[in-house]
Amino acid sequence: MTDNVWGYRETSGRLEGLDLTGFKVEAVDGGIGKVDKHSDEAGSAYIVVDTGPWIFGKEVLLPAGTVSRIDADEEKVYVDRTKEQIKNAPEFHRDKHLQDEAYRAEVGTYYGIGGPFGGRII
Repeated sequence: MTDNVWGYRETSGRLEGLDLTGFKVEAVDGGIGKVDKHSDEAGSAYIVVDTGPWIFGKEVLLPAGTVSRIDADEEKVYVDRTKEQIKNAPEFHRDKHLQDEAYRAEVGTYYGIGGPFGGRII
């Protein structure tokens, strides 16, 4: 269960100081893009994924709690959601959403305890 959707799990294999920019991102059913930006801020960690042609070049914000593991050797970040679940997440616009608390609450609810996944790791 992900109690804090904005924090990396101990099982993610997070390495201190590791720059995830450019790492490929893998959903449970395939690749979704590359990490364009990330934050390690305690209680507010996330990755921004550039989806490229997958969903027409849009970016998505994924809370760190969705990261199931990080493979530094392969430069891949694995998340525990499907492509469809990520595609259906609240729409992300970097310029207005990175500092928007209401948007972060909406995303936190979507991926967290009160969201459609009920905090379940799938």
